Amino acid sequence: MQREVGTTGPHDAADVLLFPPLILLLTLLAGLGLGRLIPLRWLVRIGPAWRRGAGGVAAVVGIGIAIAGGRALAVLGTNVNPSRPTLAIARTGIFRRTRNPMYVGGGCAFAGLAVWLALDWVLLLMWPSLLVLHYGVVLREERYLERKFGDEYRRYKASVPRYGRLF
Repeated sequence: MQREVGTTGPHDAADVLLFPPLILLLTLLAGLGLGRLIPLRWLVRIGPAWRRGAGGVAAVVGIGIAIAGGRALAVLGTNVNPSRPTLAIARTGIFRRTRNPMYVGGGCAFAGLAVWLALDWVLLLMWPSLLVLHYGVVLREERYLERKFGDEYRRYKASVPRYGRLF
């Protein structure tokens, strides 16, 4: 179910605030810096086996979700990068359960990594970074997709949750 359409203006792409991987990188760098300046040491109180097990599972599941999203977009022949035009609406595979599998998966993997490595500040800073992702990326992408695909995207949006129904 692929529908290619024309551009929505001179720059046919979502006007995102920041490139999504940059949000994670900035969160990681800020968390590592704060961890050196003000160590919290909360996560190290959890036994290493439990911490690594839970973090590892979350990271692996998250990576799997993100890869499934990327593959679904590649099969459609549409762009993954939000600064490039979206050529089709993905509705199959993981996109039947969440409209944003790469963000859901990336967030899950990032949180898992933070737990696994006992990066307290990184885990804490994920909350404001998720707000930046939501307001600065996801909502802007949705407005772009509504302008570009109209009712077709609105129907998809009404049938699939933004951040998921994974199970």
